[in-house]
Amino acid sequence: MAAKLIVYPPDAQGWRRVRYDGVAIGVAHRPSGIRTFLATAGLESAEDVDPTDPDFVEWRGAGPEMWDPTP
Repeated sequence: MAAKLIVYPPDAQGWRRVRYDGVAIGVAHRPSGIRTFLATAGLESAEDVDPTDPDFVEWRGAGPEMWDPTP
């Protein structure tokens, strides 16, 4: 099963594009932003999302601990 949430690598300003279920839902600067986007997209359990769950989240380029701008 493919992850439903994809978080792309940080850009030059440290922002990360976020897609949920194939739809772009925003650009986050911290994990709390991702939860806000998920809630707005209609996920009732957005606050309970485990950012380390590989069945739900695919972190591209860097994991949930990396929010610094790319060099």
